[in-house]
Amino acid sequence: MTGKAGDVIVVGGGIIGLASAWRLSLAGARVTLFDPAPGSGATRAAAGMLAPVTEAHYGEEELLRLNLESMAAWPAFASELEQQSGLEVGYDRSGTLAVGYDPSDKAALDELWRFQQKLGLESSPLSASACRSLEPALSPSIRGGLDVPTDHQVDPRQVGAALLEACQRARVSIRHERVESLLVERARVTGLRTGEAREERAPTVVLAAGWRSGEIAGIPPGLRPPVRPVKGQVIRLRLDERLPRPARTIRALVRGSFVYLVPRRGGELVCGATSEEMGADSRVTAGAVYQLLRDAQSVYPSILEAELAEAITGFRPGSPDNAPLVGPGGMAGLVIATGHFRHGILLAPVTARIVAELVSSGLGEGWERRPAIDPRRFSRRAGR
Repeated sequence: MTGKAGDVIVVGGGIIGLASAWRLSLAGARVTLFDPAPGSGATRAAAGMLAPVTEAHYGEEELLRLNLESMAAWPAFASELEQQSGLEVGYDRSGTLAVGYDPSDKAALDELWRFQQKLGLESSPLSASACRSLEPALSPSIRGGLDVPTDHQVDPRQVGAALLEACQRARVSIRHERVESLLVERARVTGLRTGEAREERAPTVVLAAGWRSGEIAGIPPGLRPPVRPVKGQVIRLRLDERLPRPARTIRALVRGSFVYLVPRRGGELVCGATSEEMGADSRVTAGAVYQLLRDAQSVYPSILEAELAEAITGFRPGSPDNAPLVGPGGMAGLVIATGHFRHGILLAPVTARIVAELVSSGLGEGWERRPAIDPRRFSRRAGR
């Protein structure tokens, strides 16, 4: 099949690929998306926290600015997506409470608050009693915390379903096939080959296949996105009407380990997540479930009475510097959108906008260059 002018192929049906395909189609492109199971993978496992403030880290100030930009875009993005899909996305503005379990955990949160204040971020320190006034079912062992009203959440499973519906309504062609390789002719990407050895051609290919983006053949080794799978195990609990339910997201530091509790409508509570350099090991392990339950009950004791509804593994696409790779892929006809690590849900609106602007410009001028997330930054550092 030969692509026509304006055709775009998107490889990958996670939240980044779906959001990019939707935006590209709205911008007038004829889009075909390839993924054997759109809306699954890391999107299905993610908790959906939109948390640029509580996830601010030293040395990641450039990434923080991008996170804040995308956070600001989320309300309008969610509203438009709900209107165009007819489905809810579970956008919740109730905020986030970060708590520390023991004195050293509280000291770490105090240090985080000072860093947040230096950056001009909105958060307020709370005493232990103030934390429990906001969330009465918190453990009496909690030493204090931070109120972060601007860190919100969405339900990634609802977002994925809404994006898939919006894409179909926008006439994105969805192909439930795995991509094995990209087609390259005269240093230009011209399409792809599927696992069924079928070829599809288009003048532009957007590679948004999460951690698998670096495994797809056809791209010269020096230009392959350096992404890896970072395993995360998550459990979902079901709270009946007898059990207390957090009114907001709770992010806790427990004996130096991070754990979060994200309430969903209908009584579900998402608890996670591990961060493991285990390659593509998809097993749910007893040790990880024990660790998550142990730390979560230290913060919110009543969860031990909840039903264990699900234990699931997902793979975050990690990059060498924890920042995403979004921009020209170093070859004509190729756009990269991967490596979002723990910020894939948060960064979906801004990533989709950048991809659409880049494709509309013909991969030339007319879009805002962002060196901190340029996919070519690693090959340039290596002198390639």
